[in-house]
Amino acid sequence: MKALAIVSGGMDSTVLTYDLVNMGYEVHLMSFNYGQRHKKELDYAKITSNKLRLNHTIVDITHLTGLISKSTLTSDAPVPDGHYAEENMRKTVVPNRNSIMLNIAAGYAVNMGANVLATAVHSGDHYIYPDCRPQFIDALQNLLHIANEGFIADDFKVFAPYVQIPKDGICTAGHQLDVPWLDTWSCYKGEAIHCGSCGTCFQRREAFELAGVEDPTEYLARPHY
Repeated sequence: MKALAIVSGGMDSTVLTYDLVNMGYEVHLMSFNYGQRHKKELDYAKITSNKLRLNHTIVDITHLTGLISKSTLTSDAPVPDGHYAEENMRKTVVPNRNSIMLNIAAGYAVNMGANVLATAVHSGDHYIYPDCRPQFIDALQNLLHIANEGFIADDFKVFAPYVQIPKDGICTAGHQLDVPWLDTWSCYKGEAIHCGSCGTCFQRREAFELAGVEDPTEYLARPHY
């Protein structure tokens, strides 16, 4: 059984990778350079692929960056601080990001005869990211079967095992799988160390705390939630 997983280099997709390997899939990884200011995350995806000896493809779609530059992640505008549940986090939304990536990855998945296209979207993303919600995953599954009729594996599925699970649940799963947390990167600001105050840093810190798992991450600051 083959699985193609989209891996950013963050906590969630790294746990997903270890999870798929543990389930016995032949795992291939795909990452995207879409001009994100925190593209150092791709280095962490590469660390995981090397450590687990997995095939890893990095797709350069920076020619699209100017078309999706409204987000603070693809422009020079400052990344806002705060929790994902706060209104200002809407500034980090990259238009149609997951849909773009998953559709590109789907072409490769069908071409390689994969049974699974895996993504690590989770319930903590539901606040502001429409393409991280169950409705999107279900619609994409239907779309891909229609778009690839006669070529796609009969049992092909878009596998989003954490779509109804909060990030601390993913942290717990990663702890059980012995995921090396220092091999992951979360911070949207993409500087030398995690800032500790942007939305993804908040989520990362909160996940470790709620899961009761030791957080080895070095943060520039630790503002209150």
